Amino acid sequence: MDTGNEPPVPADNTGHAGGDFTRDGKGRFTYELTTAQRDAQAAELRAENWTLQAIATELGYHDASHARQGIRRALREIVRGPAEKLIAMHLQRLESLYEIAMDVADAKHVVVSHGRIVVGEDGQPLTDHGPKLAAVREARATLNSFWDLTGMKQPTKVEHSGGVKYEIVGVSPQDIV
Repeated sequence: MDTGNEPPVPADNTGHAGGDFTRDGKGRFTYELTTAQRDAQAAELRAENWTLQAIATELGYHDASHARQGIRRALREIVRGPAEKLIAMHLQRLESLYEIAMDVADAKHVVVSHGRIVVGEDGQPLTDHGPKLAAVREARATLNSFWDLTGMKQPTKVEHSGGVKYEIVGVSPQDIV
């Protein structure tokens, strides 16, 4: 069944029944340029109101279902290119924000009160940790955004095994019917 997430596996092991697929070194089917070109052509024909069976016959797909899968692959590729550029742009922005936050965290900050630097008993300026802590929080938020954007943040899976034992206090087992 085509879920829309992966190219379909060819009907036979040659890779020709459902498209131009070959196996990689690990035995998985890979998508080749000729298949991408044929899928793009199938999408164009479909836009011209060709039936799926006519597209399959014209372009050498095994059947109408494989033509539909090819069209879906072509549509995913149309979206993937601009989406990858957008993600790369956001990743670059996040990296810049992280670097700025780390620069602030690495800088020396002094306590200022009423426009004057506050000094300790030893005559040295007191360190203000507030800006450093704010920069660390910002860096952490930036990393979280990076993890969300790249899909690195996985939901935590919690498993529980065992049973629950109920005990009723103050009631005799004979009284329960």
